[in-house]
Amino acid sequence: MQEQHSKPAIADRFRGYLPVIVDVETGGFNATTDALLEIAAVIPEMDEQGLLHPGDTVHAHVVPFEGANLDPAALEFTGIDPWHPLRLAKSEHEAMSSVFKTVRTAVKNSGCTRAILVGHNAFFDLGFVNAAAERCGIKRNPFHPFSCFDTATLSGLVYGQTVLARAAQAAGIEWDDNEAHSARYDAMQTARLFCTIVNRWKELSDREKACMEAGLLQDS
Repeated sequence: MQEQHSKPAIADRFRGYLPVIVDVETGGFNATTDALLEIAAVIPEMDEQGLLHPGDTVHAHVVPFEGANLDPAALEFTGIDPWHPLRLAKSEHEAMSSVFKTVRTAVKNSGCTRAILVGHNAFFDLGFVNAAAERCGIKRNPFHPFSCFDTATLSGLVYGQTVLARAAQAAGIEWDDNEAHSARYDAMQTARLFCTIVNRWKELSDREKACMEAGLLQDS
């Protein structure tokens, strides 16, 4: 009788957490006072070999909350016009509710217990996500309140690069400067980077295990 192997589960890889890659574009650096202008989240998927790949994406342009600060330097950097009529922006409450609903569904479908935010300099994105949830009075925030995975740190370890564009290029991921600083693009590139790093570690671990089983390495 042929032995059956179950499909690898993403819940088993990250201790019950579902990593969700998030990027925000903002009107400044202060999550409490500065506007959230864009948010995007990418849900990774695990294939039959246990490798991660970027999956579904949810994205929203966001109307600045009442009284929000908009730093001209930040707007110039991102190229965002918060009041452009074609932005089709949602209220902060509507945008966050949509993102959280998608993440909660993904957590349930993956068999995980909670989402954990993955970001490039993740403390920044998590700070704005938590601040927006608090402003909107959203109680069911699916993300861990303080733990996160930071691709800037991981990239520094693996590639010796901490800037997203340089880290992506070091990982063999194409980069378009004209698309950068949009939440959707940066979230997807960060997702590709995160998946590449996780998959590289798995391949190295599998290779070491195979060598040990073949007697080429000694288990100390």
